Amino acid sequence: MVMKTYAETELAAQPIGYWTGAAYRAVVGRIRAELTVEQLTQPHWWILNHVAGAPGTWERNGLTGRLQRFDDQETNFAAVFDDLEGRGWVLRAADGSLTLSEAGEQGRLRARERNMRAHEEMHQGITPQEYAATLTVLRRVIDNLGGDSDLP
Repeated sequence: MVMKTYAETELAAQPIGYWTGAAYRAVVGRIRAELTVEQLTQPHWWILNHVAGAPGTWERNGLTGRLQRFDDQETNFAAVFDDLEGRGWVLRAADGSLTLSEAGEQGRLRARERNMRAHEEMHQGITPQEYAATLTVLRRVIDNLGGDSDLP
């Protein structure tokens, strides 16, 4: 598909709220679609990645507190943890700390591969410099409006 081009003045007059919303729906919709192939939601994905990145250091409440700021679906994190534990993907030690089982790591890697392909498609025709500049602009807009512009 060939993207139509517009004059800089036309683009500069466009509402950023519309375009950030449209980009969000397209990007997150694609990621969520890829995750559903593994019967996962974004919160499942977040939990799997955090536990994989720091095995034995997270427990349910601490990780829920960390992830709630990213959630826009009013997720019942206890139910997501229950699901992952019920699958045998996340193991909870006596002290409450979490690790991934071999099955959990394999599921995470399958979902990661799907997401990587989606990210590659999203980045087609965009240089790393353009991508970084876009994030810098979005972070500035967020900061200008008093939001949290720090990296997650």
